[in-house]
Amino acid sequence: MVRADRVTPHMARITLGGPALVGFVNGGLDQRIKLLLPLPGQTEPVAPEGEEEFGWYQSWRAMDPAVRPVLRTYTVRAQRHDPDEVDIDIAVHGDHGPGSRWAMTAAPGDRVIVCGPAIEEAGGVEFRLPDGADWVLLAGDESTLPAVAAILDELPPGLPVKVFAEVEGPREHAYLPAGRPGTEITWLHRGAPGVPALPEAVRAAALPDGAPYAWIAGEAATVRELRRHLVGERCYDRRAVCFMGYWRLGRTEDQRAEEPVEADAD
Repeated sequence: MVRADRVTPHMARITLGGPALVGFVNGGLDQRIKLLLPLPGQTEPVAPEGEEEFGWYQSWRAMDPAVRPVLRTYTVRAQRHDPDEVDIDIAVHGDHGPGSRWAMTAAPGDRVIVCGPAIEEAGGVEFRLPDGADWVLLAGDESTLPAVAAILDELPPGLPVKVFAEVEGPREHAYLPAGRPGTEITWLHRGAPGVPALPEAVRAAALPDGAPYAWIAGEAATVRELRRHLVGERCYDRRAVCFMGYWRLGRTEDQRAEEPVEADAD
């Protein structure tokens, strides 16, 4: 079951609840889960079959597109017990996609399917702070803000952090905690005159000395460019750069169902 609130003008908080969440295990930090959303006209998504690990995904791929539910990946922002609830924050930009559209219209009682971990260390957490890291770099767009916020919640107190966030405008600034000691947030407003895009801003920045740990996510091409800069131009150890393409311009997760199976490993 679902309820929805607006956190910022472009971020909706969806709270999921119900007895099926009793066994849900949140790994914290950038823990990701899959949501299966109903198609227009459906009261709830059609559940794929498959009981083996990831068997549901292969079943989902094979479903008739006329009934196959929308698949989207999101970060867990918070989990609570008694009652069992999970918060998912979703960037919304009007009627520009089924995920955004669903988040804007979600109402109490709506039903979705959650595919997430039921045991510790089951996957979905990529941020792994190594021993000896002197500071942390976090970089991404709106789609990464829930993960950035969750990471900031759990980092050791006082560990220096540099955040670069590319968003629509200043109304999105309230989403990230501003009072964490040692955290410097650089906000980049997309399309504003004189404001560099995310890769250019990181490339021009004076970053701290010492052993870094970088976490970069967002649009896949932007992530690749940032990783090349950090590993190639700044000579960061590859193992110290965690990178994920959360989305790809012009391509949705649903389109992957029509691609050869080996394409899912890219």
